[in-house]
Amino acid sequence: MSFDSDIVLWINSHGNAWLDAAMWTISRPSTWFPLYALLLLLLAYRYRSWKTMLWILIGFGIVVGLSDFTCSGILKPLVARLRPTHEPAIDPIRLIHGYTGGLYGFCSSHAANSMAIALLFSLLYKNKTATVCLMIWVAVVCYSRMYLGAHYPTDIMAGLLVGALWALGTWLALKRWCHVDGEAARPGGS
Repeated sequence: MSFDSDIVLWINSHGNAWLDAAMWTISRPSTWFPLYALLLLLLAYRYRSWKTMLWILIGFGIVVGLSDFTCSGILKPLVARLRPTHEPAIDPIRLIHGYTGGLYGFCSSHAANSMAIALLFSLLYKNKTATVCLMIWVAVVCYSRMYLGAHYPTDIMAGLLVGALWALGTWLALKRWCHVDGEAARPGGS
């Protein structure tokens, strides 16, 4: 067994019914809709411009779309690495709620998308406490994916890198073309 397999088996085997339910809930993207709404409200308050917010919304759509497409549309079929839940050499892996995920797991779209959202927000909002909280959120989401047996640690690391690169690129584009620089708009701005 590889280092990756050993870590996933260890995480996956150290669970209980309460953790199973918690990790299942954490791993569902719809669980986080209230967080996404809060992040957008915080940005709207900071920038106070509907035009800027429109560009920021477009930026978030682009960063999540590109992160997800890079992982699921390009890398998963290209690399074709079986998820731990589909790998016959990994036994016994606990299936939580019968979940196996898609066939391939490299790289993690959950990791990429959560990192893309967290990093883009952090670059726009520029608040250390918010950044730390969001990075903890990213870590918990990533842990849930390994707990469920959906990803190896290297799947997670690659997803984090994909999300970070797209977030940085999107932020640079917003900064250059939309003059979004993380500074709060002046009162009465358009």
